Amino acid sequence: MKGGELMKIKIKKIIYSISSLGLLAPVMIMAYTPPSDTTLPEGSITAIVKQFMTWILGMVGFLGVIGFAIAGILYLTSAGDEDRIGTAKKAMTWSIVGVIVALLGVVIIKAADSMLQGKSSEF
Repeated sequence: MKGGELMKIKIKKIIYSISSLGLLAPVMIMAYTPPSDTTLPEGSITAIVKQFMTWILGMVGFLGVIGFAIAGILYLTSAGDEDRIGTAKKAMTWSIVGVIVALLGVVIIKAADSMLQGKSSEF
């Protein structure tokens, strides 16, 4: 057999394999059963937005702690180098600024939500 004939055989095998997978894909999809209960909030869109904002606040808090830890490690490993100390201080400052901005965003969203719902205040 020549190289061209071997290549044709390999291509045919690949085509047959892909075709058989394509034909069997609906069988695999039909075997899937969706979960019976989900953890999604029931009710209005405001409940979904509140849960989403709670999740975002948790993520921002986690990232803030990671930022503080990285800035602390940078400061400890600077070994007196003024440039690295400055970098560590900037990282700590921007980490604090990021957490404050995220918290202000949550406060603004809660205030806007209470105003749109006609409530006096949630604070």
